[in-house]
Amino acid sequence: QVQLVESGGGLVQAGGSLRLSCAVSVSGTSFSIADMSWYRQAPGKQRELVARISMPSGSSTDYADSVKGRFTISRDNAKNTVYLQMNSLKPEDTAVYYCNSDIRTMPTWNLNDYWGQGTQVTVSS
Repeated sequence: QVQLVESGGGLVQAGGSLRLSCAVSVSGTSFSIADMSWYRQAPGKQRELVARISMPSGSSTDYADSVKGRFTISRDNAKNTVYLQMNSLKPEDTAVYYCNSDIRTMPTWNLNDYWGQGTQVTVSS
């Protein structure tokens, strides 16, 4: 019923930019999105929160210290999509980036955590 579809990953040189997109697709039921986030996981490292944004207002955002001033999270409510604009990329940003969203769906209206499939971001020196 719920699918998070990511796009935008790839290979880029240090100092370059990428924009990741994550679209929430829900079929057959009503839903409500509480928040959307981006996480990343580098080889041998634990998954870490990169950025998050409240839904639907987008008024509350949080960023990891390592990306503040370089990354910007935003959302398009009409498209149920969250974006991560990544500027001034560094080799240490290399990781698999995962979209995450807390979503309520019928019939229970319970809050569940959903993940995208992950998209590889590689930043070369």
